Amino acid sequence: MKSAVRVAVALLTLLFAIQGAARPPNVAAASDLKFALEEIATRFQTDTGHAVTLTFGSSGNLYRQMLQGAPFELFLAADQTFVQGLVEAGLTRDEGSLYAIGRLVLFAPEGAALDVDRGLAGLADAVAAGHIRRFAIANPEHAPYGRAAEQALRHAGLWTDLEPRLVLGENVSQAAQFVLSGAADAGLFAYSLALAPVVGEQGTWSLIPASAHEPLRQRMVLMKDAGATAAAFYDYLQAPPARATLTRYGFALPEAPE
Repeated sequence: MKSAVRVAVALLTLLFAIQGAARPPNVAAASDLKFALEEIATRFQTDTGHAVTLTFGSSGNLYRQMLQGAPFELFLAADQTFVQGLVEAGLTRDEGSLYAIGRLVLFAPEGAALDVDRGLAGLADAVAAGHIRRFAIANPEHAPYGRAAEQALRHAGLWTDLEPRLVLGENVSQAAQFVLSGAADAGLFAYSLALAPVVGEQGTWSLIPASAHEPLRQRMVLMKDAGATAAAFYDYLQAPPARATLTRYGFALPEAPE
């Protein structure tokens, strides 16, 4: 009887090991990638028969989770300094690759009392006229797009006036949701989100000059324990079809891996 129990336990252990090995790898990704990366992951599964599990959030929060041992195999950050932190902690295979450079947009819902086409100048006029009661950005403390938004507002001389009216998203996707839901009158968030029809069709937007903030240099890296599927997805992200999708969502691409 004891022998039979031992055999049963061994078989169950083997079964769980097999199931674990077949489980799709967890990929941590900055929220600005939501629509683009979902498309790429779907195509990757069609092309290879392998799936990945995507978790979106602010790069800073994902970074802290990974430092604490969160089981992600691949990290796509919106700010390369978070990848560099993982490299310095000895948690990655190498230094990773620069995969994109992001941009910011000023976005307002249809009918807003804001001349979005005039960009930050239009925002300044709307603030002066009292039309902006709440303004959404991602939290600059841990979201790269929030930090870039703060830099752009300071560059335009608007930070002091808008800081008391800020609605801070946990990540850039939540900042966009605040604007779309009416919780904010306008906001600054990722160009890649504005280019998604589900977002862009609900308002108007204009690109913020790249000179208004530090470049959003987005880097990805494989963790030390990354498996074959995660490594294949990492390579797939650097292939022409994935790069074309990133371009369609407004990302500037490095000519060669850095």
